[in-house]
Amino acid sequence: MRQFDIKSNDGGQRLDKFVQKTVRGMPSSLLYKYLRLKKIKVNGKRAEGGQMLAAGDVVTMYIPEEFFAGDAEKAERGNELHRIKPKLTVVYEDENVILLDKDPGVLAHTGDESEAHTDDFSERSTLLYHVTAYLCQKGEYDPAAENSFAPALCNRIDRNTGGLVIAAKNAAALREMNELIRDDCVEKHYLAAVHGKTERREDRLTGFLRKDSKTKTVTVLSHPAPGAREIITEYRSLAYTGEEDLSLLDVHLVTGRTHQIRAHLASVGHPLLGEGKYGVNRDDKRLGYAHQALYAYRVRFTVPEGRTLSYLNGKEFRVSESRIRFLRLFGDDTAIRSLLR
Repeated sequence: MRQFDIKSNDGGQRLDKFVQKTVRGMPSSLLYKYLRLKKIKVNGKRAEGGQMLAAGDVVTMYIPEEFFAGDAEKAERGNELHRIKPKLTVVYEDENVILLDKDPGVLAHTGDESEAHTDDFSERSTLLYHVTAYLCQKGEYDPAAENSFAPALCNRIDRNTGGLVIAAKNAAALREMNELIRDDCVEKHYLAAVHGKTERREDRLTGFLRKDSKTKTVTVLSHPAPGAREIITEYRSLAYTGEEDLSLLDVHLVTGRTHQIRAHLASVGHPLLGEGKYGVNRDDKRLGYAHQALYAYRVRFTVPEGRTLSYLNGKEFRVSESRIRFLRLFGDDTAIRSLLR
């Protein structure tokens, strides 16, 4: 039997979600069987999987010990997180959230893409692992003291895309930031180097995106279709270099779907420099780009009053221009800074 005192980071979530995070390797069918048999209770009473937990509740589980991580295992996790030197570029940080500038080539977290594996080495190379180690070493996260919470990323970008990723330090901030992103209160802009000169200085592209799980690619359609979701991509052309026939675009994601920018721009004849999945056969490696020239460089928050994160309302954060290598193709530092104002 194990008893868990629900803390602030545990409250506000469904009982079944809490159990899934707290135990390990338990099939969902067995979880709901234990609930039916009253082997999982809240405050000594029978509970339902969808029941919301609150700080101060007590969850009791009469289930085999094999499903629980021991204290020694949690302690070793903490020791492991203290042994590494976190590699992070922090753009902004407060008591609730941290904004990071992810390097291209770094996986956001395990399971994020087909290249990811779940072994220890791959986990230790992810952005999330380094964020967790950073907060652990600052004393802001202790795996041994938490029942179900761990620092988490609120948004994701592709492995070979660089730029801003938002991480939450506590459960309340995680829930609220996810709500803000879902409610379009976090405006995300990307810089992209694309082939060709766009016909329009600004445009709003619409379409429908359908995933192919076998090829791990997406297709952009001009009409609704089964399994396809609407996409909206806005762009503004900032510069053009005739020497390489490349345009620099400021791209605003109105919707955020898998590979949306890459596939949407390619579908209108402007694949990204270095694009491998949705481009055509070009000699992009000559310019030093084997992967897409795309960078999440700016976010702006619109947060309603009365929210925990309302202090972020109206704030905008950007990465340093020096971090975006493909900008050099469009002029010197002074010219680039002028373009991005």
